[in-house]
Amino acid sequence: MPQPSQILESPQGMTLSEFNALIEGVINSESILHNRWVIAETVDMRLNRNGHCYLELIEKNDNGDTVAKLGAAIWANNYRALYHQFLNTTGRPLANGMKVMVKVTANYHKLYGFRLVINDIDPNYTMGDMERLRKEILARLVREGIKEMNQQLPWPSVPQRVAIISSATAAGYGDFMNQLHNNPYHLQFYTCLFQAMMQGNQTVPSVLEALDRINANIDLFDCVVIIRGGGATSELNAFDNYDLASAVAQFPIPVIVGIGHERDVTVLDDIAAMRVKTPTAAAEWLIQRGTNALAHLDDLQETVVSTVRETVNQAREHLAYYTSMIPATARRILDTNRIRLDNHANNIPFAASSLIVNQRTRMERAMERMGAAVASVVQREQQRLQALGDKATLLSPVNTLQRGYALVRVGDKCVTTARQLKPGDQVTMQFAAGTAQATVNSNV
Repeated sequence: MPQPSQILESPQGMTLSEFNALIEGVINSESILHNRWVIAETVDMRLNRNGHCYLELIEKNDNGDTVAKLGAAIWANNYRALYHQFLNTTGRPLANGMKVMVKVTANYHKLYGFRLVINDIDPNYTMGDMERLRKEILARLVREGIKEMNQQLPWPSVPQRVAIISSATAAGYGDFMNQLHNNPYHLQFYTCLFQAMMQGNQTVPSVLEALDRINANIDLFDCVVIIRGGGATSELNAFDNYDLASAVAQFPIPVIVGIGHERDVTVLDDIAAMRVKTPTAAAEWLIQRGTNALAHLDDLQETVVSTVRETVNQAREHLAYYTSMIPATARRILDTNRIRLDNHANNIPFAASSLIVNQRTRMERAMERMGAAVASVVQREQQRLQALGDKATLLSPVNTLQRGYALVRVGDKCVTTARQLKPGDQVTMQFAAGTAQATVNSNV
């Protein structure tokens, strides 16, 4: 094989394999690229049938953007030991989304290209940056007192009016709709899709906008379902976001989260009212609520029928009892009233005699009072008559004439005023003793 210096100096150029061999020699022989500790995050881990683990190592900036990425491999003869070492130390298996410190050697193959070969892992470096970020977000929600707000909301007995946040073209959304609307129990659900980007930089603002639109029509829905099918763990990073977690935690109706696969866990899973494994599981959970309600209705129906049947039977027993008691009760009432009637009949003579004696006594007292009243009236009238008689005697003409008065008459008429007389009239004056004649000369 020609030396690198010979290839570079050749005016005729080089083949691709020769150039790759040059790169391979430079990289693989450079000791500074051997056994270097590197901090990175693991994504897209996968095992092939030979037991080799292939993955990508990425680095993100403070905004969550990926700024570096390299393919890596852990060969089968080393993978099992490193896997169990990491699991025993951290209590968790080596998986996507973990920030790890790995000892790598740069390796270039002229056919398969460049990759890092992982020779060792420091398990004490624990979880990756994404996991620590998730814990920090959860701790902040706890400090603010909002982490469990959505989880504490009451569920309707049957949440049938469902607002869905998903991509319309996502396979997970199709699986959810098919499972929900084609359920074997023929339960009816009313769904409305609020489309959102479910991966990439626009995920957070897109989902927040969908939540705002649902909140503007909150009375139309019983719950919200946020669903997304599986994918690379790095694609789920958007759901480990404080603003999104805060909005879901404080949302006024229950939220169901079905994002990714069973192995995937995001912040939303820890704060939503219900976390399910997949979009299909979200539909199954809603259907189960419906079937539980149907079972409860069946139980209530059986209870009502049983209660009505028992009530009717008791009523029949009571009716039979009262029917059997009617003759005896009637006889008892008749006997009681007959006795009362006999007692009243026996008391009539005594009561009548007593009433007569009382009335006679009252009448005698009234007659006595009447006699006394009549005697009093007669005495008063006699005294009044005596007074009138005395007055009449005092005012009689005889007594008046005896006091010096005279009675003047012209013919048979008594004269009471001088105007009744004319000059020349003959008048007769009667005194207490005797009479005298006179002629009127004038009157004044």
